[in-house]
Amino acid sequence: MVDAPGCVQFVRAIAELARGADAPSVPPAWGREMLMARQPPQPSSYPHLEFQEPAGGPEPDRMLTTPPGDKVCVHFFFGPREIAALRQRVAPLTCSRFELVAACVWQSRTAALGYAADEEVRLSLIVNIRGRTGTPLPVGFYGNAFAYSAAATTAGELCHGGLGFAVELVKKAKSAVTYEHLLSLADLMVATGRPLFAVSRTCILSDVSHAGFKSIDVGWGEAVYAGPVKIGEGPILGLSTYFLRSTNGKGEEATVVPVCLPKDAMDKFRLEVEGLTGGAPL
Repeated sequence: MVDAPGCVQFVRAIAELARGADAPSVPPAWGREMLMARQPPQPSSYPHLEFQEPAGGPEPDRMLTTPPGDKVCVHFFFGPREIAALRQRVAPLTCSRFELVAACVWQSRTAALGYAADEEVRLSLIVNIRGRTGTPLPVGFYGNAFAYSAAATTAGELCHGGLGFAVELVKKAKSAVTYEHLLSLADLMVATGRPLFAVSRTCILSDVSHAGFKSIDVGWGEAVYAGPVKIGEGPILGLSTYFLRSTNGKGEEATVVPVCLPKDAMDKFRLEVEGLTGGAPL
């Protein structure tokens, strides 16, 4: 089992051998014992909201009840102009490009789906722990090395609290993933029988734009495209969204966000994003 960086490492090794190398430049390392549950599993102060469904609302989540045929999928393009507009909205707050776009997508999606103001909504991030301080994974580790981390608030607070409020929640969720958090998660898996991650009123985001797929070269140059084969992956269409990288006709690098929503919600989502970016990021 591997995650995106582990898959890239494996495929890159094949590419290097295909180009004549005697051995991969990064030897594979096992090291999975470092992510095993403790014996016995130890109680933790981490709430692990990512595995707890949010408090119930008056109506089921539309994302779970809308048939796939009644959803549409659209790619949204966040280039230099859109990023500059978003940064202006959160100044003087500093944040990464991912944190900025994630906040925009979560806020716009929540507004588009029309959740009641007092309903709890979640953002669940897939966070890579490689290279983080205090994480003893060896160089060349190719197994799963990520954790879900959740941000929670009400739909009303998220939609009316401003983009900066959403960015702060995203940053807090990202920074919560530490090695201790990961061990706590492993303990939870053992103690509770591997629960399913929360899906109701939850937006799941992951950034694979820097995973390295595009730079893999088996002898014919870099890849033209590097990312999921299709958008809206998984049993619930549109639950998970993977941020990608692309270049427009002007040669501008951008974050591309494939979004799947019920047809009427997509129109609302587009308007919300345009309102935050000052134009259509398509």
